[in-house]
Amino acid sequence: MSTFNPEGLNFSESALNHFKQMLDTRGKGAGIKIGVKEAGCSGYEYTFDFVDDVCDDYLSFHKENCTIFVDNKSLNFLKGSLVDYVDEGLNKGIKFVNPNAKAVCGCGESFTV
Repeated sequence: MSTFNPEGLNFSESALNHFKQMLDTRGKGAGIKIGVKEAGCSGYEYTFDFVDDVCDDYLSFHKENCTIFVDNKSLNFLKGSLVDYVDEGLNKGIKFVNPNAKAVCGCGESFTV
């Protein structure tokens, strides 16, 4: 990560590589959509999906040949977050370092604001 943006989303190189690999494996797609929805034991959880058709309602972040889409409502929960990909033994996956989260559940899948 070269610069930090407190008003947007920040991505580690490993997260961007992971997203690019997922798109390459799938063989199609305009990018990855990251969002937040009400769910989980702490109130909110992160969502991921492939984007096949670009939607004007989403903000886009173009980083290292990868496009990440986020809706405005979700961005309010995610501003200033670092999106990282971790590989720690048996635990592999996307990890959010979210300054807006006041608490995270024990499994790390949901959070409270």
